Amino acid sequence: MEILIIEDEEPAAERLTELLKQYDAGIRPLAILPSVQAAVKWFNEHPQPDLVLLDIHLSDGLCFEIFKQVKVKCPIIFCTAYDQYVLDAFQVHSIDYLLKPVQYQKLEKSLQKMEEIRSHAKSAISEVQFSDIINIIKTSQQTYKSRFMVKTGTKIKAIKSEEIAYFHSRNKLTLLVSKERQSFPLDYTLDELMTMLDPVSFFHVNRNLIIHIDAVKEVHPYFKGRLKLVLSPEHDEEIVISSQKTPLFKAWLDH
Repeated sequence: MEILIIEDEEPAAERLTELLKQYDAGIRPLAILPSVQAAVKWFNEHPQPDLVLLDIHLSDGLCFEIFKQVKVKCPIIFCTAYDQYVLDAFQVHSIDYLLKPVQYQKLEKSLQKMEEIRSHAKSAISEVQFSDIINIIKTSQQTYKSRFMVKTGTKIKAIKSEEIAYFHSRNKLTLLVSKERQSFPLDYTLDELMTMLDPVSFFHVNRNLIIHIDAVKEVHPYFKGRLKLVLSPEHDEEIVISSQKTPLFKAWLDH
């Protein structure tokens, strides 16, 4: 397998090369490129590789600028430190992701997935898919709310984001619950809140609950690959992470 590495951090590139050799000594790294400009030049002068390992942030900008200038027709594995919302965007057939620092077991699974894709000769990645990812990247880089103004009696009080334990929705009412166990009604839906909250700190568990990372007291294995959570302060309903969201939740918790 011939693999192109596009990574601007030399230690990260060296580690990827070592892990690739560990996986298969016959793998041939074609080049290690640090920038969008270098990648575009390489694609214009060489045939497509079997696979690209690609960092999102390069020395001269986001890697997606590459795809505006050249057509990449091979599978891609992104190496990223981004949060769950960006990871959601990678669930397409010819794209996979690895969280930094890259671990051998995860790389092994991704390479096996890519080899399966190649064996079935699936189509190249579409521009639409990259557009979706770019939009999510931009969203994840926005400025997030640092506080919420809430009513308490006849007064208005500011609750800092780091003082929030979770938001939950019940009977079409959204409540902010502080770490001090106080509840305050809000005029936002949970979906609206997720556009305002820093996804490094907050996770959308289900349609009725958003939690702050500091509110996670215990995590227990549950049936069929799911997880059961215990929060602090306690939530009055059972909290179960679906099997589909479990990998995203684990990545978020370990961020």
